Amino acid sequence: MKDHVFAICAYKESPFLEKCIISLERQTVSSDIIMITSTPNEYITGLSKKYEIPLYINEYGGIVEDWNFAYEKADAGHVTITHQDDIYFPTYTETVLKQMQEERESIIGFTDYAEIREGKIIRSNKLLRIKRLMLIPLRIKAFRSVKWIRRAILAFGCPICCPSVTFSKKTISGAPFTPGFRSDEDWEAWERLSRMKGAFIYVSKQLVGHRIHQESETTKILNDNVRSEEDYIMFKKFWPGFIARKLTKIYSTSEKSNDL
Repeated sequence: MKDHVFAICAYKESPFLEKCIISLERQTVSSDIIMITSTPNEYITGLSKKYEIPLYINEYGGIVEDWNFAYEKADAGHVTITHQDDIYFPTYTETVLKQMQEERESIIGFTDYAEIREGKIIRSNKLLRIKRLMLIPLRIKAFRSVKWIRRAILAFGCPICCPSVTFSKKTISGAPFTPGFRSDEDWEAWERLSRMKGAFIYVSKQLVGHRIHQESETTKILNDNVRSEEDYIMFKKFWPGFIARKLTKIYSTSEKSNDL
């Protein structure tokens, strides 16, 4: 089993897919790269051939199904489920793997991130600052394995950037994501994983560029109000119903950060 694999989830014909691939090729520490899709087409096939990336077809489409399929196909001790629109800065792999390997029992490793809006890298805004504040406790190594601290952070929202996450397949058995969620599938996964024995490794360096644009899945989901419904479900995992409803209303204001 290899140490690390990037598993790219490709969907339709994203104009940013090749930039994502190039960012993975330019890592200071090389990893294998695979690609999966539930929407096979000549564009995706062409890029997989151009960069000699194995391509796997998922016959059961859906964002969660694609992510779980990518996780299954990645034959490595550590897996990064890569979002096609995003980019990874050159030291991502080197930095995350080093810190995960130093921990006896890591569950996930993840990093800080910047946003990419209209081709510009945005390293700080209100939402990013709030998420960084929420994650301050995990900058302390002694707190990485403390369950109640992880859960206290997640009880107020999801500050973990999904494309920045590397999973430890040695620790996590089975598919990490739960079918049925469309917006908070990542938050739901972190909530379940936070109950496990082990560590959440947080690297407070901006090592991923997360792209915000009108055609992204996140933006589409926000436009059909799925987000608020799933936010309420998630808050109820931590709080009584009346508090969960209030937190959902407050949390919904963060949706405006995806407007362009």
